[in-house]
Amino acid sequence: MGDSPFEQLHHICIAVDDIDRAVAFYESVGIGPWHDYPPLEEFTDLQVRSAEGFRALIYRWAMIGDVQLQLVQPGSVDTPQREFLDAHGPGVYHLGFVVADADRAERDAAALGLSATARGRRPDGSGFTYFDTRDGAGVTLEIRQSAVPGT
Repeated sequence: MGDSPFEQLHHICIAVDDIDRAVAFYESVGIGPWHDYPPLEEFTDLQVRSAEGFRALIYRWAMIGDVQLQLVQPGSVDTPQREFLDAHGPGVYHLGFVVADADRAERDAAALGLSATARGRRPDGSGFTYFDTRDGAGVTLEIRQSAVPGT
């Protein structure tokens, strides 16, 4: 492909109702250790449906080989993750792809005809963009530039 921002899978994110119960299950089958995601307050440039809802999301992650498994538990405020969970129950919410430059990858995705549905950037330029791909791909695609390698 060469110019696609979707070349290096970083993580699979599963929306769950009870993150502690999900972590306990995954640990019972040997997946872990689990880590808290860095504070969502780090995203100072935020374009999401609800900043309050975004900051209420709880994320945890563990590595499975070279791929990160993420769990997200939405709060009660309206977010795309809450909407997905209410409509479908627990399941894969998005696939995240790591990129070297989030802004460039967002422009590359736009050149492919994809529209952003949410984005966030930290002061250092790292961050994420979600794209409107669920109808075509069956899942939301996300690009992300890590602030800290491995997270």
